[in-house]
Amino acid sequence: QVQLMESGGDLVQPGGSLRLSCTAPHNTVGSYTMGWFRQAPGKDREFVAAIRASGGTTYYADSVRGRFSISRDRAIGVIYLQMNNLRPTDTALYYCAAGRAITSTVRQLSPYSYWGQGTQVTVSS
Repeated sequence: QVQLMESGGDLVQPGGSLRLSCTAPHNTVGSYTMGWFRQAPGKDREFVAAIRASGGTTYYADSVRGRFSISRDRAIGVIYLQMNNLRPTDTALYYCAAGRAITSTVRQLSPYSYWGQGTQVTVSS
């Protein structure tokens, strides 16, 4: 069983920045594709960003590309999501996920077997 724990969510003003963290058990970050998803009230959960275990290739949703950055520290088993120039439309519960996603499926929910409980990001003035 892979347990994931997100942290770093907060209330921030438009244009501000946040860094989310996701801690994972030993070797998870180096063995699985790690992804960030988000879900706003009344909406479906959607893909935000992902990083492949092999090679560290990164993927982004069009809505966050150029503003968000996913990274990892395999030594300590942590995934980060640096979020800059935040917008009110970024308000959502952000989830960390781990799974055997490949390039063609990395943006889908189904390849991710393990999920955290989520951390709330609210962007408002």
